[in-house]
Amino acid sequence: MNKYEIRTKLKKDAIVAAAMELFREKGYTGVSINEIAARSGVSSVSIYNYFGSKEGLVKECARILMRETTETVHEVLREDAGFKDKLMRVVALCGEQPHRLLEQNFSREALHDQVLLELYRESVGEIRRDLLEAFIECGKEEGAIDASVSTSTILDFLNAAAGVQAGWETAEAYQSRTAELYKLILYGLIGR
Repeated sequence: MNKYEIRTKLKKDAIVAAAMELFREKGYTGVSINEIAARSGVSSVSIYNYFGSKEGLVKECARILMRETTETVHEVLREDAGFKDKLMRVVALCGEQPHRLLEQNFSREALHDQVLLELYRESVGEIRRDLLEAFIECGKEEGAIDASVSTSTILDFLNAAAGVQAGWETAEAYQSRTAELYKLILYGLIGR
């Protein structure tokens, strides 16, 4: 990296760190670009140049929070294990981890900010979709997933299943019904 690239990376890192702190404390609507700029020590113009908008900054924060999950999914893809086992682990990880990260990284006040929650869900949804798409393609290559069914249809089906999970209001319901949902995902109504 040259000096310009190093300075740019340092500025971006400072912006993201400041944004994470402020979003964690106040949510999305309670934070201005000027506050993020002041806390990060950069100009508000730099924030717009690097991230396009405050929404773009939330997406970057979500990507960073999901980095470990993304790396884990790619490790699972490389494992020498049966596709069914890999699938169960990845679906569980992609379903549970975003909620856990939200609770671990944001204050109660921030978690009441509906704009923050919607932007976070949208960002995580994009990440999840990319991860699942790579996983589906791997399954098709291994012959574990019917290649005649389009990847986009499979993704729509998995997103619908995730929507069902999102409607479960208690942790007990989530834990007890998740295995049943995964069984339906793998074997359908008729089963094997």
